[in-house]
Amino acid sequence: MRIGIVGSRGIPNHYGGFEQLAEFLSVELVNRGHQVWVYNSSLHPYKETKFHGVEIITCYDPESKIGTAGQFIYDFNCIVDSRARNFDILLQLGYTSNSIWKVLLPENSLIITNMDGMEWMRSKYSPMVQRFLKIAERWAVESSHYLIADSIAIKDYIFNKYQLHADYIAYGATLFNNPNEDVLSKYKLLKQGYYLAIARFEPENNLEMIIQGYLKSGSDKPLILIGNSENKFGQYLINKYKNPMIKFLGPNYDLDELNNLRYYCSLYFHGHSVGGTNPSLLEAMASYAPICAHNNEFNKSVLGDDAKYFSNDDGIVSCMNHEFSFSDAIQQNANKIIQKYNWTLIIDEYESLMKKSLKL
Repeated sequence: MRIGIVGSRGIPNHYGGFEQLAEFLSVELVNRGHQVWVYNSSLHPYKETKFHGVEIITCYDPESKIGTAGQFIYDFNCIVDSRARNFDILLQLGYTSNSIWKVLLPENSLIITNMDGMEWMRSKYSPMVQRFLKIAERWAVESSHYLIADSIAIKDYIFNKYQLHADYIAYGATLFNNPNEDVLSKYKLLKQGYYLAIARFEPENNLEMIIQGYLKSGSDKPLILIGNSENKFGQYLINKYKNPMIKFLGPNYDLDELNNLRYYCSLYFHGHSVGGTNPSLLEAMASYAPICAHNNEFNKSVLGDDAKYFSNDDGIVSCMNHEFSFSDAIQQNANKIIQKYNWTLIIDEYESLMKKSLKL
């Protein structure tokens, strides 16, 4: 199969979940004998034309110059380029800024769209943008031959709203079985001597609630926050919570380092409240981290009873008091990675859907 992948910033991953998916999926599909092209933003630091056998197509992205509007131009450039590539399948990761170009999608390619989360629910967007995203969601549904939902909740939502079937395919993770305590020395941390949250600095990830609960607890262990905090909300948090016990470490895309930090933490906070199966949650599960997650249908559909949950800062305090024995939960979450969320299974499901769509 000839497969193009659009909708991410590009590979290797230097941003988030879709980039992680694009990287793992594209490399493994090449290993299985398929031809794969991934579209990279011109702002991506990787400038080679191939990555582990995957063809890289770099398209101009003016986001650094003109802000969010640049994403629409980047997606336009990717979709226009795809028209001349003769892909069997064009896999779209998300629809936020590419659905307005739906009339330009290549006519001879099957369009498969991963619908991501319900983007219009994200609190960072103004009411006007949220209204646009609801329209964009419909455009994506109407212009796709096949839909992918990364959680059962999203699959049910698509069926209830559009009376359409979406194939449920989650994200993947790999069990982390090679911990290295030396990683902690780089950050002057001790085993089980810190709390951890890894997330984009956006309001719907509830980082401020986590910080407020942490401060309310009076803990003598530091709170470590990892993520790109250069945006407006990130700078707001850094300026408001100037406390030597709260450490903003910035972005980190070294998966081995992140896994070690998860593995050795006293408690991992997962504050994501919008979207489907979140990759960072799966990676925490795969790293044997004890998890305290925001109480919502997306997180509970993955974790079930194998986590503590919070809905406010008092819930954070309750999690930190360890009124819940995490030993069994940690192993159960690791079992879920093996049985439901391992990358081999996820890529099998993507490949199977692609073959089915082409009637191979």
